[in-house]
Amino acid sequence: MRFLDCPPRYLFFTGKGGVGKTSIACATAVKLAAEGKRVLLVSTDPASNVGQVFGESIGNHIKAIAAVPNLFALEIDPQAAAQVYRDRIVGPVRGVLPDAVVKGIEEQLSGACTTEIAAFDEFTELLVESALTADYQHIIFDTAPTGHTIRLLQLPGAWSGFLEEGKGDASCLGPLAGLEKQRAQYKAAVAALADPARTRMVLVARAQRATLREVARTHDELASIGLSEQFLIINGVLPEAEAKQDVLANAIHQRELAALNEMPDILKALPCDQIPLKAFNLVGLDALHQLLLTDVHPSESVLQGEAVAIHAPSLASLVDGLAADEHGLIMLMGKGGVGKTTMAAAVAVELAQRGLPVHLTTSDPAAHLTDTLSGSLPNLTVSRIDPHAETERYRQHILNTKGAKLDAQGRALLEEDLRSPCTEEIAVFQAFSRVIREAGKKFVVMDTAPTGHTLLLLDATGAYHREVSRQMGGTGVHFTTPMMQLQDPKQTKVLIVTLAETTPVLEAANLQADLRRAGIEPWAWVVNNSVAASYSQSPLLRQRALNEQKEIELVATVHAKQYAVIPLLHQEPVGLDRLQALARPQPATSE
Repeated sequence: MRFLDCPPRYLFFTGKGGVGKTSIACATAVKLAAEGKRVLLVSTDPASNVGQVFGESIGNHIKAIAAVPNLFALEIDPQAAAQVYRDRIVGPVRGVLPDAVVKGIEEQLSGACTTEIAAFDEFTELLVESALTADYQHIIFDTAPTGHTIRLLQLPGAWSGFLEEGKGDASCLGPLAGLEKQRAQYKAAVAALADPARTRMVLVARAQRATLREVARTHDELASIGLSEQFLIINGVLPEAEAKQDVLANAIHQRELAALNEMPDILKALPCDQIPLKAFNLVGLDALHQLLLTDVHPSESVLQGEAVAIHAPSLASLVDGLAADEHGLIMLMGKGGVGKTTMAAAVAVELAQRGLPVHLTTSDPAAHLTDTLSGSLPNLTVSRIDPHAETERYRQHILNTKGAKLDAQGRALLEEDLRSPCTEEIAVFQAFSRVIREAGKKFVVMDTAPTGHTLLLLDATGAYHREVSRQMGGTGVHFTTPMMQLQDPKQTKVLIVTLAETTPVLEAANLQADLRRAGIEPWAWVVNNSVAASYSQSPLLRQRALNEQKEIELVATVHAKQYAVIPLLHQEPVGLDRLQALARPQPATSE
């Protein structure tokens, strides 16, 4: 494995949920420990299952892994760290400031960025020379801070009062005054991250266009702040030998080859390793020892058995419930790479096929989907929003208004605040909101949506419904704000899209909790790209289908009020016929 050639002291594994970064980090730690190196494995992943992988409880104190000499582990709970961080800021002002102000500060501190900053605050101690880390030759992190978080820590420590004075706009960060560590320690930690002799960033992706685009953005973001020592791992690549046994396996293999050939040039320039797809769950030492091996013959290690065929509701069954309303807003939500845009298109096509008027509005950067659908189906209209253009327009508006009277330091803070993930959500959703009003007469299907946290920020700052209020205010006429419309299940239905894998399901459950905090109850879940809902003769895929069943059962019985399972198709679902096949899959067959 090239990423293990002359490894530096610090190894960071980063990537979207479900790509396998925790498993690879654990396998790396085991391999280095077996070579006689004293290794500390650190997790700051909210969905961490490091303890489960090793079969023992770890927690937030360094603990020796009994079964692996030389290996020690630490799980930093980012949610707990964020709660301590929030309490430190909100506690002194509770009962002093008006309740509405306190509530606003709490919401500013409830986003994903704040959680990440609090976690980074916890582990900066591990990136500087200290008695705590002196004994370890390698420290491995199973997640990494974003470039946005690192840039924030490089800025002047003047966040206290910045947002309270109204200089910022809707922010997902809130003031950074609650950070405990000294600026000198942050400076030393950032210097360690940027030193290629000490730190290596390992980008983890799957052989899929969406995840490769995401990891290319991560590469650019980290490289822009000097984190240049980067390696790429393409995880879970279906072995060619497996593809020869089965039509579905061959289709997956060809799709992965195409994605790798079309991968962004910036990624092609990185040292790259491919890790073959494994049939087994990556739990226990035997599994970890095998993960980084490239010569495993998957079919030999798979439990043989009858093909698994699940009986779960189809997307068409969900559309039956949607169609009964004859109009309304349908929002598809989920983490990157789960197929939100494709699911939105499938829902829109199925509704239009039933003779219902539909407007599909997409922020998909791959315009081929729009091109395929445009004008090709009665009752369906399609509009596309450019996320980059909308975000830049929004940033410039805020800088030209709120930023106009700021000094250089204040403007630097505002510019960084506008690089936060919430900014793109806000900008794109404002563009989407222009077509939301159509939902009173037709279906509006939206392929992405802001998190509950962002919606609360938009509502709190008035940025979301300011225009409605200005137009209607003082007239005595009753009006419904967009937030009220989203909270009304008769007007808006949210479909959460996920995959039948542990981390994506956990992330979807967290997203659902986030929406509920904003008073929005998800209407249904959609489990996409399920091998268990397909038919395969491949032993490896059959075993993975068995593994999926537990996650599908969890969605069906714990998380979702209603759900659908979408099979993994032989061909990519682009075009009307294939989108219809998603909604109305054929029964499993061996032919």
